[in-house]
Amino acid sequence: MEVSIIKIGNSKGFRLSKTLLEKYNIKDKVELILEKGRIIIKPVGTPRQGWENAFKEMHENGDDKLLFDDVFEDENLEEWN
Repeated sequence: MEVSIIKIGNSKGFRLSKTLLEKYNIKDKVELILEKGRIIIKPVGTPRQGWENAFKEMHENGDDKLLFDDVFEDENLEEWN
């Protein structure tokens, strides 16, 4: 896809169509990756988005139990002192 470079204030930039923004879930920020003569535009995701609600739902369903003990029977805690 070819786009034109336009003047934006004292800088220059280019516009992305609404279709591209929606298709690639681009909101307010992108990450620019400079790689071997190329510029890659990558949407910035929100890490751990929705985790709080998922954890709350897990707790309500009783699914937030440990799968194994956090201290093993054969673990020597003395060596950490």
